[in-house]
Amino acid sequence: MSVDLQTVKRVAHLARIAVSEEDAERMTGELNAILGFVEQLNEVDVSGVEPMTSVTPMEMKKRSDVVTDGGKADDIVANAPATEENFFLVPKVVE
Repeated sequence: MSVDLQTVKRVAHLARIAVSEEDAERMTGELNAILGFVEQLNEVDVSGVEPMTSVTPMEMKKRSDVVTDGGKADDIVANAPATEENFFLVPKVVE
């Protein structure tokens, strides 16, 4: 894939970046070099490589998946003006 001057200007416009004519010409070469490097990465055989989350081997910390009420129901309703059995009481608004 090759990037031309019009593509650089269009990308700059979409990114809302002001680019002068000289900078656009310089960026054309830089972007083509970057895309060339990315094309080289496509040639690497990664068929036997597992996806990683980190470069160092580690296992993600996991918590046990249990359902609880949080144990804080009393704390949650402590400042409510009216409660009943750890539920908020509100005035009736629909007749």
